[in-house]
Amino acid sequence: DFGHSSELAFVVEPSDDIAVQEQPLILYCQVEGIQPITITWRKNGVMILDSENAFMLANGSLYVSRFQRVRGDGSSDEGEYDCMAQNHYGLVVSRKAKIQAATMSDFHIHPQNAVVEEGGVARFQCQIHGLPEPVILWHKNSMPVNTDNERYTLLPKGVLQITGLRAEDSGIFHCVATNIANVKFSREARLTVSGSHSTVYKDPMILVGPENLTLTVHQTAVLECIATGNPRPIVSWSRLDGRPIGVEGIQVLGTGNLMISDLTVQHSGIYVCAANKPGTRVRRTAQGSLVVQAPAEFVQHPQSISRPVGTTAIFTCVAQGEPPPQITWLRNGQILETSDHIKLKNNNSTLSIYGINQADEAIYQCLAENSAGSTQASARLTVLWADGLPSPPQGVRAETVSATTIQVSWEKPLQNTKEIIGYVLHIRKAADPIEMEYQEAVSKSTFQQLVTDLEPSTSYSFYIKAYTSRGASKASEVTVVSTLGEVPAMPSLFIKVINSTTVQATWEPSIKLGQHKGFKLYYRKVHLSQYTGPVLLASNVTAYNITHLDASVVYEVKLLAYNQHGDGNSTVRFVSLRETVERTVLNPPCDCVKDEQNNKTSTTGIIIGIHIGVTCIIFCILFLMFGYRGRLLMCKNVQEQLSTPQIPRSQRSTTGLVLNGATRRDRDDRDLNGKQLDMNELERLFPASPSQEQQEKGIMSAHSPSAPHDETQISTLPLDEFSIIEEQPDPLPKNPRGSSPATPAPNHGPANEG
Repeated sequence: DFGHSSELAFVVEPSDDIAVQEQPLILYCQVEGIQPITITWRKNGVMILDSENAFMLANGSLYVSRFQRVRGDGSSDEGEYDCMAQNHYGLVVSRKAKIQAATMSDFHIHPQNAVVEEGGVARFQCQIHGLPEPVILWHKNSMPVNTDNERYTLLPKGVLQITGLRAEDSGIFHCVATNIANVKFSREARLTVSGSHSTVYKDPMILVGPENLTLTVHQTAVLECIATGNPRPIVSWSRLDGRPIGVEGIQVLGTGNLMISDLTVQHSGIYVCAANKPGTRVRRTAQGSLVVQAPAEFVQHPQSISRPVGTTAIFTCVAQGEPPPQITWLRNGQILETSDHIKLKNNNSTLSIYGINQADEAIYQCLAENSAGSTQASARLTVLWADGLPSPPQGVRAETVSATTIQVSWEKPLQNTKEIIGYVLHIRKAADPIEMEYQEAVSKSTFQQLVTDLEPSTSYSFYIKAYTSRGASKASEVTVVSTLGEVPAMPSLFIKVINSTTVQATWEPSIKLGQHKGFKLYYRKVHLSQYTGPVLLASNVTAYNITHLDASVVYEVKLLAYNQHGDGNSTVRFVSLRETVERTVLNPPCDCVKDEQNNKTSTTGIIIGIHIGVTCIIFCILFLMFGYRGRLLMCKNVQEQLSTPQIPRSQRSTTGLVLNGATRRDRDDRDLNGKQLDMNELERLFPASPSQEQQEKGIMSAHSPSAPHDETQISTLPLDEFSIIEEQPDPLPKNPRGSSPATPAPNHGPANEG
C-alpha cells in the first residue's frame, strides 16, 4: 500500500441531490494524488463540455448556473453525474450522483366530509407526491390545527386523527403541502359531531391498518392503526415472526400508531396491530410489512499491490447492503472485460489477473451498487520490471512419449543469460481456464523436462519463463500437444458352472477401464493351441454363456477390453466341468413324489427320536440321583448272608484303611488336622477278616514282608444307618504289641462312598 500521497483517490465525491427549477446547482468533487491531475465530468456516461450553462470550478466541482428540468431542445439537466480524475498512474471514477428536479404533483387524495357521533374517532387524509417529500400541515377553520391537543394526531403521510370526539371538534378542515418546489392546498372537508356519547356495546374494529412501507436506513417509519369500539379498545403491536419490537427509537403516536425512528435493516418485518376489548380475549388484527433498505457499503476494500511480471495479482472487494449490492470492476475508468488471464470469482468480489505484464498496470475500481445507493473503492496495480532481465526462452517443443507423458524441451534465451537461476515450466490443459495452470521448476542447466501423470487423449499447453534474482523473463511462445490414447485396463472375470456343458463368464464394468468400445471373449481346451473367438461384446454387456462344452476336459477362458487405441491386457480363467458330471452321477435326478413321501416319513421319525431322547435323559438323571442308594440297599442284603469274623486291632495293617483308592497314610499326610472318623465306629462298620480275597480289595499290610497278611472283610450298611461324627482327634492308644500306632483315617468325602 503506497498511501494516499502517491495514489489517486477521491476526498469528496458528488452526492444525490434535488435541484430547484431555474436555480443554480453545485456538484462537489475533490481528489488527491500526485500531480498533475486532470478532472472531468460525465452525465449519463457522456462527457460534459464547459458551456455557459455548466462548467467546472477551479476546485474540480461542477457548477450548473440555471437548472432546467426540460430545456427547449428537449434535453434535461436531470441524470446521473460522475467525476473522473486522472494522473500518470491511471484514472478513477467517482460514485454516480443522482440529480432530480424538485416537483410537486396535484393532490390525488383529498379529505372527505364526515359525520361521527360524540366520543367516536374521526380520520382525514390527503395525499400528494413530490420531490422532496412534501410536508403536510392541517388547518381547521383556516387556522393551523393545535398539535398540543392530545386528541389530535398528525401523521407524516398526511393523516389527521381525532379521538374522543366532542362538539367543539366540528368544523372545516383542509391540508397544506409544502416543499422547495411549491405550496398547494387541498379541498375542504366538514366534520360534524352528532348526538351524545353512546353506551351501546360495539365489538372492536380496526378502521385503518398499517400500510406496506419501503424505506431506507436512518429514516422514520410510521405504522398507522386506528380502532373503534365500545368500550374503547386497547391497541397493541407485535411482530409476526415473534421477535420483540424493542424500545429504542420506538414511540406510540396518538392512541395506537407505531413510530420507529432511525431505521435499521433489523427493523424489517411484518408488524401486526391488534385491537383488544378490555378484560377479554376478543380482538381484531391487521398487519403490514416494513422493508428497510441499506445502501451499498464496503466490508473489505481492495488494496494496492506491486507484483513482478508474470506473476498473479488478486484484488478483493467485499460489499454489503440491502438488497445485496452488485459489484462491477473498472480499469482506468472503463468497464473491465474478462479474458483468459483476467477472471472474476465469488460474485465478482475477487479479481484475479494471471501472468501480469506491463500492460496490466492500472488503477482498478470496485463499484458496489443497489437500489438504495452506490459506492466505489480503488486500488493500483504496479508491475515490477527490471532492466537486463533475460529474453524469453527459445525453441519450445513438446513431444508425446506415452498416454500419460510428454517431454518438453527448449533453448536458452538470446539475451541476458548470465544471471539465470532456473526455469519454470507452465502446464495447463488446453481446455482449462488459466487459473488451473500449474508449474514445475527446472534447474538452469536443464533444457528439457519430462511431464508425467497426464491424462490420455488430452491436449496440454506449455510455455517457459527464465528466472533471475531480480525477476522473470517474458513468457516464451506457447506450444500445444496431445497425449496418446490409452488402451483399457484388465477387466475382472468370474466363471460359474451352469451344468455339464455350459459355463457363464461374468465381469464387472469399472471406471478403471476408461473409454472402451467393448469386450473380446476367447475360450479353448487347454491341450489345444487354437482359441474359439473372439466373441465381440458391447461395452454394456457384463455376462456371456459358453455352451456345448466337453465335460471331460479343462477349458481356458480369456476376456479383454478394447477401444480405438487397441486391445487391453486380458484376464484368464480355467474351468473344469468334471466335478459337475460326477455329482450328477452320484446324485441322480429326484423322484419328487417319492421324495415327498420320504420327507413325511422322515419327519415322523424325527419326532419319535426326539421323544426317545428326552425319555433317556430323564432316566439318566433319575439313575444318577438314586444309584448310590440302591447300591447300599443291595449291599445290606449281602451282609446278612456273609459272616464277618473280627480280628484284633493289633493285627490290622499300620498302613491304614484304603478309601476310594487312597491309603490312610497318604490321606493322613494331607489332612492330619482335619475331620476324623471315630475309630470305634470304623471298627464296628469294617471288621477285620483273614480272607485273602478281601485283603486284595480293601486292606494293605504294613508289617515286615515275612509277617502274615491281615485281611479285613468290608461290610456295607444302608445309608440311613451310616453316620459321621465330627470331633477333635484324641491321643492315639499305644499298640499292645509295641508296634507303631495305627494312623486314624481322615474324613475325606461322603460316607456312602465306603
